[in-house]
Amino acid sequence: MSNPWELAYRCAARHHERAAYHYEEAAKYEEAEDHEKATHHAYLAHGFSQHAIYYDVEAAKLHAEHFLHVDYCHRCATAASEQGAKAKSQDVSGVT
Repeated sequence: MSNPWELAYRCAARHHERAAYHYEEAAKYEEAEDHEKATHHAYLAHGFSQHAIYYDVEAAKLHAEHFLHVDYCHRCATAASEQGAKAKSQDVSGVT
């Protein structure tokens, strides 16, 4: 199963690809001096770009949250194991 941020990255990539396609179409129509179609494709490209940016941000946020959580859990586990080792060494040495 994919992680949520991987799905957001894929969605962002698809929107970037669609935006690129429409920008290319806009350029072709502009070159042919069909300004109405060029404008239409530029408008679509802009929309796909905006969606791509949204998914870029969402993916980065989800990814960062995951690794902050993993780091937090790792630090808690390390602190607990160090505390356990310290208590065990005190028990072994007879110090209470």
